[in-house]
Amino acid sequence: MKFHETKLPGVFEVRLDLVADERGFFARSWCQKEFGDHGLSSKLAQCSISLNTRRGTLRGMHYQVAPFTETKVVRCIGGAIYDVVLDLRGQSPTFKQWFATVLSAENRHSLYVPEGCAHGFLTLTDESEVLYQISEFYHPEASRGVRWNDPAFQIAWPEKVEVISERDRTFPDFDPK
Repeated sequence: MKFHETKLPGVFEVRLDLVADERGFFARSWCQKEFGDHGLSSKLAQCSISLNTRRGTLRGMHYQVAPFTETKVVRCIGGAIYDVVLDLRGQSPTFKQWFATVLSAENRHSLYVPEGCAHGFLTLTDESEVLYQISEFYHPEASRGVRWNDPAFQIAWPEKVEVISERDRTFPDFDPK
């Protein structure tokens, strides 16, 4: 695996190191030791998937608060998504900044999302399926979010949002307190 740090400290694009032959290829997509060697959390509590049937579906921007903060490794295993990480770490030099990349079944990249960052995505194709490896169990009481179009962040989404949950659409304006 190749780890590429983004403009947000601690947020990494993870690219597979493919070993190809006449059968196709083999690649390691997760290694506790390699993540640890890069100073990244390698705790794995659960894996989840989401299937998004329509292009233009937006999920996010979600995170969990202490004591149940979480890291995520996100990978698109079917279709393609515009994946966004938003830095909500108050002491971070990139507080309220965001980073986005395209994750797809074709490019096989992953995105490492550290604690204190919100995560969301917009589907770029119908039938987009996303795999999440998550460091903490889901705790509904710790679940939070910020609105995808909150002017405090000015996230530039590449396409029109066609499908969004009521919850994601109605998060209040961001309050840094």
